[in-house]
Amino acid sequence: MKASYVLVGTLLLAIAAVFLFVAPQSSSGATKMVVYQDPNCGCCSKWIEHIEAAGIEVEVRNSSNMQQIKLQYGVSRSLQSCHTGLIDGYIVEGHVPAEDVLRMLDERPEIKGLSVPGMPIGSPGMEQGPPANYQAYDVVAFDGAGSLSQYRHVEGGANSRP
Repeated sequence: MKASYVLVGTLLLAIAAVFLFVAPQSSSGATKMVVYQDPNCGCCSKWIEHIEAAGIEVEVRNSSNMQQIKLQYGVSRSLQSCHTGLIDGYIVEGHVPAEDVLRMLDERPEIKGLSVPGMPIGSPGMEQGPPANYQAYDVVAFDGAGSLSQYRHVEGGANSRP
């Protein structure tokens, strides 16, 4: 009888673990992104609007200690930006275009996540001035072991918006 209780308990723990590690789901069944942001950051809110416009549901979690969030998820200094997103087992750091997030979710590469380091002018959420002033930037794939690769290059000037 004790063995059956142990078996049932183990089974329940296994089921609970699966639910804890599965990506958050929206009520429609689509994957939801959790975004940590400083509540006073306007460009984070603009980027979230960009992500939502692409059909990704977002749950915002405000934090006054973003450095701790980045440390918790292993985002190195060279990759950091202002906000950190989590979606379906991946990290999305900074102003990554929605099309790259969707491509990553579709292709499922063996990476830890994507980053647009810094805050390049013209990246989603950082639009300002004429498009001719937009900066070129890279969307960087990272694996958590220190390996980085270019996921996509976005040209500057009027052609920088995906």
